[in-house]
Amino acid sequence: MALVLEQIVSEGLAQLSYMVGDDKAGLVAVIDPRRDVETYLTRARELGVRISAIIETHIHADFVSGAHELQARTGATIYGGISEAYQFELTQMPDSEAIALGNVTIRALHTPGHTPEHISLLLFDKKQGDDPIAVFTGDTLFNQDAGRPDLLGEAETRQLADALYHSLYETLLPLGDHVEVYPGHGAGSACGKSIGDRRQSTIGNERLHSPVFQHPDKADFVRWLLDAMPEPPRHYPILKKLNAVGAPLIGQPPVIPPLPPKAFNEQRQQVDGVVVLDARSILAFGGGHIPGALNVALLAEFPTWVGWMIDREAPMLLVVESERDITLASEHLFRVGCDQVVGYLHQGMTSWQNAALPLQAIGEWTVQTLHEHLNDSDLTILDVRSDQERSEGYVPHSQHRYVAHLRENLTGLDPTRPTVVYCGSGYRASIAASILQQNGFTSVTNVPGSWTAWQAAKLPVEKPASLNQ
Repeated sequence: MALVLEQIVSEGLAQLSYMVGDDKAGLVAVIDPRRDVETYLTRARELGVRISAIIETHIHADFVSGAHELQARTGATIYGGISEAYQFELTQMPDSEAIALGNVTIRALHTPGHTPEHISLLLFDKKQGDDPIAVFTGDTLFNQDAGRPDLLGEAETRQLADALYHSLYETLLPLGDHVEVYPGHGAGSACGKSIGDRRQSTIGNERLHSPVFQHPDKADFVRWLLDAMPEPPRHYPILKKLNAVGAPLIGQPPVIPPLPPKAFNEQRQQVDGVVVLDARSILAFGGGHIPGALNVALLAEFPTWVGWMIDREAPMLLVVESERDITLASEHLFRVGCDQVVGYLHQGMTSWQNAALPLQAIGEWTVQTLHEHLNDSDLTILDVRSDQERSEGYVPHSQHRYVAHLRENLTGLDPTRPTVVYCGSGYRASIAASILQQNGFTSVTNVPGSWTAWQAAKLPVEKPASLNQ
């Protein structure tokens, strides 16, 4: 019989939740559960324990919380920090409030900064002495990074950044080098600006190696924290509001019905506001796709860019490479609150083309081909990376529009001119290329490999004038 401490990884979101407790007492808590909660229930059955507590470190912005789903299935109490923002019944935990789980105790630490109500959770095990052995830091401290303080708006960002300094330097750092750190996210999450690869660390490791703890002066820390902070994804404030109320109870990700080409096409033409989401690779999408489809390839970035580019209330039709991808796609969509999936194209684009239905294509150039055409007078070269990426160098003669804002920022681009789009790897460029086609651009080309390949080929780079002085 022993301490239960298990990390559950939600790929794509890079979200980390936890089951922790005492298997002898038969009790565990789940910290920051994702929306599809069957994984916790299955594991609890395997361990022979009961989920008696559900703890939210804060009101999440990047995924739909599973706290209410899990409560509905287990009857467990939901705990969280102290805030009037919560619009549902939960037990609010002041600083030092504890939850007993047999020999294991979880104690709240108020660690505001990422959000005002944020709590971290100290873990005690009577078999291992009286001092805490670990801390679940939520979105306060990650490996090599700290939580972003800018999700509640510009007016509160500076105040939260100051609070985050105190949480890190005065609350977490004094816990001691031996204390293990279990964060709420790993690399790939947009809840920090540059989260490291490790999903578990120690206070000592972060003290020695993390840039977070290289700024003991508060003003210097705040400058470092806010410098080059990427823009938060568009869906973050929407999901934060949803989680403050509590997501509707649905259960597991719904089974998405297969639609033969004719039925799929009828839905595409008749359902108001429908989005055709093509989750195939950028090369497959470029070769041929349904007219008007949006390409967001089913890679690690998928849930974040779906959140960026699609209204979660919009009805959706799905195209995938293989029907094996349906389960993964439906899980990702469920976790970011996209619940209006009408169906998917049965047997994929093969069935569509065999039914003699219309196709669009996007051209594909290597970086060498783009280089050969740099001086074409009628060519638009469009860089759709972020401002920060652009500032570090770009393809000569290129214009800049960040893909996240491309739809509302097409002014100055001529849809009748050939347009070549690039990003960091080609992934976002394919999103942008599909948006351009939706808006009547007649000749659109993507650059697979994009900026990564351009640099690998040692092709010419321009930088903003301020960097060339």
